[in-house]
Amino acid sequence: RRRLWRWAVVAWLILVAAAGGLTLWWQDSVGPQRYGREQTGPTPSLPEGWESACAGATPDEKGRVLCFVRTR
Repeated sequence: RRRLWRWAVVAWLILVAAAGGLTLWWQDSVGPQRYGREQTGPTPSLPEGWESACAGATPDEKGRVLCFVRTR
C-alpha cells in the first residue's frame, strides 16, 4: 500500500514537470502577438482650445501639468 502511494506521487511529479516544460516550450515558440484593441494609427490631435482650457493648471515640482479636456 505504501509502495503504491509512492509510485502515484512519483508519477504525479513527472506529469507536472512534463506539463510545465511543455507549457514553457509552447510559450517560447509562439512569436509576439498583436491584440485586437491595439491601435497602430497616429496619435489623435488635441481638440481646439485646449491651451486656454489648461492655462490655469498648476505645474508640479517637476514642471508637469495634468489637464483634462472633455469633448462631446
